[in-house]
Amino acid sequence: MVDEEDVNVKTRKPRQVSITRSNCKACIRAKVNKEGQFEVVAHVIQHNHELTKPQWHYLHRSKRKMTEEKVVTIKTMKSSGLTTMDTYNYMATEAGGEQNIGHSVVDHLNFCSRLRMEQIEAGDAQTLVNILSQEQSEDPNFFFRVKFDKEGRICNIFWRDSMMLEDYRIYGDVLVFDTTYRTNRYNLICAPFVGINNHWHNCMFACAFIGDEMTDSFVWLLQTFFKAMEDRKPTSIFTDQDQAMANAILEVIPNTRHRLCIWHLEQNAITRFGALKKDKEFKFAFNQCLKMCVTEQEFEAKWQAMLQKYELTEHSWYKRVYELKDKWCPALCRDFFSAGILSSQRSESTNHAIGFRASKATTLTEFYTIFKKTTNRWRSTEKYDEFTCSKSIAFTSLPLSGMLKHAAQVFTLSLFRNFEEEFGYSMATTVQMLGSNEECLLYQHLDGYVIIASEHLHSVTRIPDKYVSKRWTKFAKTEAWDRLKNQDPKQQYIPWRQTMMRKYYNLILKSQENEETRAFMEESFRNSLKMVEDLLASAAQKESAEAASNIPDVADNTQSNTDASSASSTSTCVPIILDPKRAVTKGRSKRAKGGLEKSKRKRKPALPPPNSEFGSKTPNLRLF
Repeated sequence: MVDEEDVNVKTRKPRQVSITRSNCKACIRAKVNKEGQFEVVAHVIQHNHELTKPQWHYLHRSKRKMTEEKVVTIKTMKSSGLTTMDTYNYMATEAGGEQNIGHSVVDHLNFCSRLRMEQIEAGDAQTLVNILSQEQSEDPNFFFRVKFDKEGRICNIFWRDSMMLEDYRIYGDVLVFDTTYRTNRYNLICAPFVGINNHWHNCMFACAFIGDEMTDSFVWLLQTFFKAMEDRKPTSIFTDQDQAMANAILEVIPNTRHRLCIWHLEQNAITRFGALKKDKEFKFAFNQCLKMCVTEQEFEAKWQAMLQKYELTEHSWYKRVYELKDKWCPALCRDFFSAGILSSQRSESTNHAIGFRASKATTLTEFYTIFKKTTNRWRSTEKYDEFTCSKSIAFTSLPLSGMLKHAAQVFTLSLFRNFEEEFGYSMATTVQMLGSNEECLLYQHLDGYVIIASEHLHSVTRIPDKYVSKRWTKFAKTEAWDRLKNQDPKQQYIPWRQTMMRKYYNLILKSQENEETRAFMEESFRNSLKMVEDLLASAAQKESAEAASNIPDVADNTQSNTDASSASSTSTCVPIILDPKRAVTKGRSKRAKGGLEKSKRKRKPALPPPNSEFGSKTPNLRLF
């Protein structure tokens, strides 16, 4: 008879180990004599096992060592984004094989694991706050806020640097953020705030983690964001279809136009198509209503025609979507600036850029490092775009047009192509004057939407200044570049370091084949190392007092849920920060994908071409 208690006891699988001890008596014994030298007193030569072959000697523990030089190399490669095995393979190639590295692959994996744990030895949350505090000491305009729960655990955290503030001052008229991703071990919600720069590329405004998707959390997040951004409100904001977020937006920024992500709407719609999923004409008609309508009358006509044709008038989902038409229909969103965005995929691309290295096992500290590298990569792209625009002018298809020449001089290359396209459509517009008086002119537009070709009517060869939006020009960020000269000093040392490394590497190559030159190099290294250490010790004594006085009080950036007003703490004591609990949210560890996205991608046939007559082309929304 089997005892029930014995059945419920979980038995651990025994560890599989190999026996390496053979009780071999071979040894060498030595002692220190009166002269202070080692003296061999016993030597047993006979082994009871086969000796290691010469090609395996490098695997012995006595032959393996993680030197300081290798530690620096591994840390540099890990910080650049290489995986653990990539760093090992590189070092093996550089050394001429694994046998020449000086440590095994297991040693390498163990060291990288210890390195990761040492980074968060004080605790993941505490380490992140320490990093943010250090950033604030180096960048006076760096801003971060941390909110705790009653147990002293982080529940919300927000940060932005000085460059993000400058970007928001210029491009903050449109704000995009999406909270459907989880990219950390605590399942906290990643909420990046993203905008669009003058080259039609992403720019980062801020980033945050929140513990839940309740209205109060979104209210805290938005209030903190606008406090960090000098209380500047955007013209429009794009989000996913989260009701708690919509409530928070209505409470914090009621005058900002809230837009929904068409991408999410489109994916949800496809799952509702049912038997119509294979109907190409229906999908084309729905896509026309979703993206291609220019006027409200056109949208209403096409929407009603689609519902009646496919008998969807009483469908509850289409009714709900229609009630929200003001938040997603382009034809109903022409009265405010939205930079031509139709979805929050700007923010989703941010999550994708970060998520390719972040996972559900990523710590907050590791995420912050990945986030900084992603932001720096975007800024490098922006600098390249600025350089390209400063050294070139776009080629125009109508070189005799003064207005196009002027547009090529002021707009960035990407925006000029949009302007040139719209300019071409305006040239094809048919305009008839029906009457005039001293105060106004009455026109009738044919075959399209109204665009008065004023360059023909009044010989205008330049775009009036009031119609040129500075945020799309080549000069949008000129003043910001002049102000932001406080580059990280550590970044300034990298070119010098790389140059000196190449010089010393070449010198070592020249010295390696001669015994005297090798001895000279070793002696020079010891002398140089001693001098450098003495100089650094002297400099450290002078700067220690100044460095201690510049460290800000972490408590000034913390908030607690225990206070009903959630006011900033004024305590001078640095709080002990605990790691957050694993959040239970409405989402999943990563954005939930529908069957459409999970299915294998196939080449889709082209949709039926729209009417080729002028006026069927939707105007570029970036210009509105």
